[in-house]
Amino acid sequence: MATATFGAGCFWGVEAAFRKTPGVQATAVGYMGGQIENPSYEAVCTDRSGHAEVVQVEFDPERVSYEALLEVFWRSHDPTQVNRQGPDFGTQYRSVVFVHDQDQRASAVKSREALAHSGRFRDPIATAIDSAQTFWRAEEYHQQYLEKRGLAQCHW
Repeated sequence: MATATFGAGCFWGVEAAFRKTPGVQATAVGYMGGQIENPSYEAVCTDRSGHAEVVQVEFDPERVSYEALLEVFWRSHDPTQVNRQGPDFGTQYRSVVFVHDQDQRASAVKSREALAHSGRFRDPIATAIDSAQTFWRAEEYHQQYLEKRGLAQCHW
C-alpha cells in the first residue's frame, strides 16, 4: 500500500470522490500543515492553526497510479482558488498536494504544469505542493460524512 494526501477545500466531498476510485483501499479526513499538535476542527476553523483540511488516501499502486489520483484531485475542486472553495474560505480550504516522497513530488509538479498549460482554466493554478507532515485524523463525525448521511455532494 501507498499513501497520498490532498487538500482541496472541504474534506467531505473530496473524501467521497476518492472513495469511489478503484484501487483506493481506505480514506481518512484530517488536518495537515499547521503549527499546533492534535488540532480540533474548531481550532482549524479559526484560520489561525495553519492546517489544511485534507484527505489521506491509502491506495494499491498495482491497481491505481498516483498520477490517476492526481486527476481525481484536480477534478474534485477549483485549483485556481486561493484559500477558498465555493462558499468556504480560509487557509484551511487551500488547494495543496502534500507529497510523501520525491517520486510523488515529481509527479505532482509535472501534473500541475500540464494542467496549467491545458487551457482548462483561465486563471493560474494556485495549488501548492508541500512535503507531508503529521496527519492529524479529524473527529469521527467527519469521517465518511457524506456517505453516512446518504448525500452525493456538499453544498455545491
